[in-house]
Amino acid sequence: MRRKRRLVLGVAALAAATLLALDRAVPPDLSRYRAQSLEIEDRSGETLHIATTQDGMWRLASTPDEVSPHYLDLLLATEDHRFWRHPGVDPLALARAAWQLARSGHVVSGGSTLTMQVARLLAPHRHDVAGKLLDIVRALQLEAHYSKREILAMYLTLAPFGGNIEGVRAASLAYFAHEPARLTDGEAALLVALPQRPTTLRPDRHPERAAHAEQRIMARHNLEPSAEPAPERHALAALAPHLAQRLASAGAVGRVRTTLDAGVQRALEELARREQPWLGGAADLAVLVVRNADRSVLGYLGGVDYFAAGGMVDMVRARRSPGSSLKPFIYGLAFDDGLIRADTLIEDVPLRIGDYAPRNFDRVFHGTVTAREALQQSYNLPAVALLQGVGPRRFAAALRQAGARIALPRGTAAPGLPIALGGLGISLEDLAALYVALADRGAAAKLRFLEAAPAPRGVPLMTEEAAAEIGEVLRGVPPPDGIAPARPRGIAYKTGTSYGFRDAWAIGFSPEFTVAVWVGRVEGSPRPGAVGRNTAAPLLFKTFDLLPVEPDWTSPPHRFAASRSRLAPALRRFAGSPSTLEIVFPPPGARLDAAPGDTPAPPIALEAAGGVPPYRWAVNGMPLPPPPIGQTLSWHPDGPGFARIAVTDRNEHTVSEEIRLQ
Repeated sequence: MRRKRRLVLGVAALAAATLLALDRAVPPDLSRYRAQSLEIEDRSGETLHIATTQDGMWRLASTPDEVSPHYLDLLLATEDHRFWRHPGVDPLALARAAWQLARSGHVVSGGSTLTMQVARLLAPHRHDVAGKLLDIVRALQLEAHYSKREILAMYLTLAPFGGNIEGVRAASLAYFAHEPARLTDGEAALLVALPQRPTTLRPDRHPERAAHAEQRIMARHNLEPSAEPAPERHALAALAPHLAQRLASAGAVGRVRTTLDAGVQRALEELARREQPWLGGAADLAVLVVRNADRSVLGYLGGVDYFAAGGMVDMVRARRSPGSSLKPFIYGLAFDDGLIRADTLIEDVPLRIGDYAPRNFDRVFHGTVTAREALQQSYNLPAVALLQGVGPRRFAAALRQAGARIALPRGTAAPGLPIALGGLGISLEDLAALYVALADRGAAAKLRFLEAAPAPRGVPLMTEEAAAEIGEVLRGVPPPDGIAPARPRGIAYKTGTSYGFRDAWAIGFSPEFTVAVWVGRVEGSPRPGAVGRNTAAPLLFKTFDLLPVEPDWTSPPHRFAASRSRLAPALRRFAGSPSTLEIVFPPPGARLDAAPGDTPAPPIALEAAGGVPPYRWAVNGMPLPPPPIGQTLSWHPDGPGFARIAVTDRNEHTVSEEIRLQ
């Protein structure tokens, strides 16, 4: 007897060790359960977007606490009324199923517990004897590793409800358009019945069968028959698809709480759909709305139609040429460097620095203007002259230090003066972050998209005084033609248009919010005539109209001197860093055609660069009258022969050359 007892104990111990080794070697595989749909919520917990899993399923996490108690009672009473008591396998249910099979010759009930069903849902397989035995083993294993509530949560998440809908929460949203906590008795009965035959009982395809199954469950549990109509398939939440794509690409799954505001996001997408047809030329648009205080993004529009050709490209993150939208930061650094103040006089005259000869957008030179006017009117030549003083390398380094991911054109070794006018690539996201710095005392930081993200630490981009002065200057830019803000609100903003009319920008800020708008074609083709002021700026103001009312914008406590008469003499006029004075046209030794006979010779445009404007011209020692402000001087030759042309700048530097008319 002792030998037999030792043998039995040895066999039992060996079996236990074997089972333990197998359990450790082949633990329950929860990969399907963990591969849940990404669900992004707004800052208050409202669902904004639900995405399918990689295998194309709507699979939402569900827990017993989030489901109607009526549904849970019906589920357990129908599928597994001893769920809370058995160890994963119900011997009585299995015996009953075997007896019914032997008696009738076909399966009447499967005898599977909810735990066994979870085992099959985690690792789908054929419905045969071997599969049933595997379910039994896996059910015992699940019960050993997880609590009853955890196993019930797995069933509530994985149960099939027809098509690509899995889980009771996805089914409740898809069929009834509300959360499972609000299920009626009839809805609960239908959702109990559906997993039994999810394909043939789909209510959106087989409403009569679904209704019959629902009534059968209700009659079985002595519930009043339901008079509810057959449900229809509802679309799941689909706001902010580009942000959802961004988070999914970063590996996010399950519920993710974002900083978005559902009301702002919904209104923003409606505005974009309404306004896009008026943009013409197959243009798309992207918009960011940011709360300045904590850099939280309230609205995120990466494009209008996510499913259109090219729509999956997130234009919030795409790097494009910003046009003139970086000019405020050149001026801000120039303020901090002591080069200028807002009322410093600066020359908007022809400029050539080496081989670089920029022009204004309107092809007109405006003469002597204040820095305030030059920035508000977005004149190019003063901005380039200031960037030369600040230094393009230092300016690019300041942008990068502030968190902006800028990209120089291919083949460009180092930043140059063209970056003042858009000669680099930057994203709408990074532009918005830079403008938030202007609204927040010159401190730049990354934008926040997730509620769980820590508050960003600011990096100084410019001093508080410089940021305040830039804000006051930009607040003086008038709204675009035909735009009257619906609510009184001080908005400081700047527009930009990239070379070839490929990208139109408008970025603005108020005391509480920053809005950034991009308009263009995703593939980057030109849209002649589409500039920031007439395409992006109206959308900027209309977006601000969607936002809450703000207090009046008060003047900043620290300001630079507002009057030129109070400026130090060195700051009353910007001298810049002049390059060598030279005659641009006509070039030295040029041979130009003169008109034959008595025909008057055609006028010759005289252009200079470098030095310190304004310029005085003379031909053969005779001074020429100055041209109107903003226009190029033209000289009318007397006839064929040699001519000596001379130009003198404000510092009395003179250069001359000889040409020949023939």
